[in-house]
Amino acid sequence: MNKIINIKEAPNAVGSYSQAIKTENLLYLSGQIGINPDTNMLVSGIKEQTKQIMENLYNILKSEKLDFSDAVKTEIFLDNMDDFGTVDKVYATYFDNYFPSRQTIGGLQLPKGALVEISMIASLNS
Repeated sequence: MNKIINIKEAPNAVGSYSQAIKTENLLYLSGQIGINPDTNMLVSGIKEQTKQIMENLYNILKSEKLDFSDAVKTEIFLDNMDDFGTVDKVYATYFDNYFPSRQTIGGLQLPKGALVEISMIASLNS
């Protein structure tokens, strides 16, 4: 049976979706944008948004006793591909010599005018 994950330490969904879904073997984390869950406001700047996203993802992982070492795949969506280097530099600081598989897509219009969105799949069997 699948379990819906919704925690207060990550922003509420901005549409009809859950923060994450836990299956028997995997945790699927919905795309996060840089919304601060305390203020429900989008933080400004590409570095700040990326950091906030990674903190939101971490809080969801932590709620299921996981961390970034359990991530198996991420997807990064960028408003402007020129921000790739900045996002990658911040993103890399959250992993300890282990990086999940990843795809990055640019040139997108993201919800609420966000500059970056990141989704993740984590293994429950790591």
